[in-house]
Amino acid sequence: MENEMNRKKQLKVLCLHGFRTSGKILQKLVERWPQPLLEKLDLVFMDAPYPARGKSDVDGIFEPPFYEWFQSDLEFKEYYNFEECMAKIQEFMVNHGPYDGILGFSQGAMLTAAIPGMQKKGVALTEVPKVKFVIVISGAKFGGTKFGTPKLTADSFSTPVTTPSLHLIGEEDFMKQENIDLLESFLDPVVIKHPKGHTIPRLDDKSLEIFCNFISKFHELS
Repeated sequence: MENEMNRKKQLKVLCLHGFRTSGKILQKLVERWPQPLLEKLDLVFMDAPYPARGKSDVDGIFEPPFYEWFQSDLEFKEYYNFEECMAKIQEFMVNHGPYDGILGFSQGAMLTAAIPGMQKKGVALTEVPKVKFVIVISGAKFGGTKFGTPKLTADSFSTPVTTPSLHLIGEEDFMKQENIDLLESFLDPVVIKHPKGHTIPRLDDKSLEIFCNFISKFHELS
């Protein structure tokens, strides 16, 4: 009975992995976080819908298979299979939800950051409840300095995103500036800075406190 009550108190979070990795890889990295945080969350790890169409940066470090959410041209200006990707995510959320929030890393974080705006405009994830919060790890903005704009995200950042957001930004991340630029699109973003690069960081005591405080607001509402 106690385990059942704890499960009910957990926030259910859909986790979207990085480019040419997998849900299993993201799970291994996230599960290094401290138990006081993990026990507050029911984390569900989804594989992207498309097999990797090229070499993965983690090949030789983690076991395949590897996946990608969508494709783009070499300049990251034109996107392919984006609408199909969002349809697959919605199908997964309908079948396995409802979800309180979404966590994303890298390519998955770009999707995560754009989802509140897509839901607000009614262009994607219309058959599931609006997410209560997003957790963006090494993310970037569609339509920013480096990336083009898929049709569905055209208005995602046209007004400040009011959905509560937590952003994890690495000092050595090659996408650090894109991470910082993304913050401007969110109202009152909460930020955790870490010394590592483009990765899922371990959490020190200060980062853990910030993360738990962010999460606790939604426990109070549930």
